[in-house]
Amino acid sequence: MLTGRSVLVIEDEMLILMMIEDMLADLGCESVTSAATIDQAITLINGQVFDAAMLDMNLNGKNSRAVADALAARGVPFVFSTGNSVHDVWDGYNGHAILRKPFSNDELVDMLTRLLFPNGVAIPGTS
Repeated sequence: MLTGRSVLVIEDEMLILMMIEDMLADLGCESVTSAATIDQAITLINGQVFDAAMLDMNLNGKNSRAVADALAARGVPFVFSTGNSVHDVWDGYNGHAILRKPFSNDELVDMLTRLLFPNGVAIPGTS
C-alpha cells in the first residue's frame, strides 16, 4: 500500500513513534521521517516532500496547530493522531481525519487509504 511513499510522523512519545514506524514499514513505506517538536516538524515540512503525515495534536505540552497549518499550506494530506477528545480539534480542522490513540494497524490502513486514495481507488490486498 505504501510502496514508494514517504510519510512524516510528528510524535513526541518514543514508544508510540516506534510502533507507528513498525506499522508503516509493514505496509511497505519507503521512507518514514519523524519529528518530536514543532520546530523540527516545520523545518522538515519546508525542506522535503511527503506523501502524507501523521500529526500528534500535542507535542511536549504544546499545541501543534502551527504544524497542521504548515502541512495544509504545502498540500500534504495528514491525519491527527491524538489521545485527546475529538472535540479538541481546532477551528478550521473540524471534520479532519483523526486516529484516536491507541489505534490498530487496521485503523491506520483505513485512514491512510482515505488520505492517499480519496477517490476510493481499491488497493490490492486490503479490505
